[in-house]
Amino acid sequence: MENDFETLTEEAIDNIREDREQTKDLLKDLVKYIASEESRHREVGITAAKYVETLQRSNEQLVKIAALKRKTEEDDTSLSEEERDEIFRKLNEG
Repeated sequence: MENDFETLTEEAIDNIREDREQTKDLLKDLVKYIASEESRHREVGITAAKYVETLQRSNEQLVKIAALKRKTEEDDTSLSEEERDEIFRKLNEG
């Protein structure tokens, strides 16, 4: 189960990063297009706003994944190998 979570988390992060790069490229192209003529801002301003919104959402997704990952690490109650060995040693002594 943990491996599935790690795999899915890595895949989600990779997808978010790819989406961000594509969105940044599109936004850069759009800014160049707008910069060449002021009137174009009205033409594509809403599209530019959507690209920025997409980048903001991807930031939120990364924060949520980081928080979830941290929570799962804090909730990890499994014993380390040293802890298991120590318990086993104490049981065998008693």
